Amino acid sequence: MSEEKKDGQENNFPSELRYDISSGDWVVIASGRAKRPEMFKKDKRVKEESSEKDCPFCDFDNLQNAVVSFENGEKQETLTEKWSAISIPNKFPAFQPAENLEKRYENSLYQTMNAVGYHEVVITRDHHKSLGQLPKDKVREAMALYKQRYLELKEKKHVNYVSIFHNHGVEAGASIAHPHSQIVTTPLIDVDLNKALSKGRAYSESKKDCIYCRMNDWEMRRKERIVYENDLFLAVCPFASKAAFQIIISPKKHLAYFENIDEKELDYLSDVFSVALSKIYKGLNDPPYNFYLHCAPSDGMDHGYYHWHWTILPKTSTWAGFELGARMEISTIKPEKAAEYLKEQ
Repeated sequence: MSEEKKDGQENNFPSELRYDISSGDWVVIASGRAKRPEMFKKDKRVKEESSEKDCPFCDFDNLQNAVVSFENGEKQETLTEKWSAISIPNKFPAFQPAENLEKRYENSLYQTMNAVGYHEVVITRDHHKSLGQLPKDKVREAMALYKQRYLELKEKKHVNYVSIFHNHGVEAGASIAHPHSQIVTTPLIDVDLNKALSKGRAYSESKKDCIYCRMNDWEMRRKERIVYENDLFLAVCPFASKAAFQIIISPKKHLAYFENIDEKELDYLSDVFSVALSKIYKGLNDPPYNFYLHCAPSDGMDHGYYHWHWTILPKTSTWAGFELGARMEISTIKPEKAAEYLKEQ
């Protein structure tokens, strides 16, 4: 007798292993260890006390090396004290521009090269309000800045990958309380993205289709993991969630390159992003979280089969020995339950 169950057939076993077809990873959905969704809201949060007086991102004189600034949605040629969103070079960059990578070898085992690239900080004006608390037009400014910087940085020498990410809260790695994102370019391509590119390419060659489009189609048919959607974008708690209340935001239309979105798409992306972050803020009592972009890289190759998306990962637990050793994440709530709860927020 076959052990396979048909679509929709209930499984009462306390834990599940779920396969992420887009990455090839397995995750553990340990619902037998779960709390009720609303209990996550009662978890204690580490709140860093900070004032505008001591904040480097509120010090106008400290921002004079701005790369790009926005003022009420409009890009400005010079920085004014009415700025509302800004991108500045990171004072302590992990990557720095240079002409040559200077690859070096130690014996036949080890290889090094210069960490050549660019490292910028994208700052929103309000010192006390995270993106999940800001109005949609301010979230759109951040998205517009991401796009603007992506378009310029991808043309620089030795830039094969542009990483855009945001750390919110001490536990998520935010070293400064003032809300900010970071943009880092590297000559290498993110290991996780490389895996996703490989899976996406194989699926496209085999099925003549996009793996992410098919997943989106399935989610829109099932409805049970959708947190929010508009005409152009979906916010979904993915089937194989790597963390409780993880959300993936992706375009419904097949788009490989985030930096090529038009103004209408930027409006709709800002809407779904704003709603998703607001639901996390309200439903989980402002938890720490990370979000990041996965997009077809800027390495000159054709990655038209890929489908860009943002991943939001609330920090509702801490990785321990199993996660670190087995590289298999454990989530203590089913994505279906997480989506149902967040949808109501």
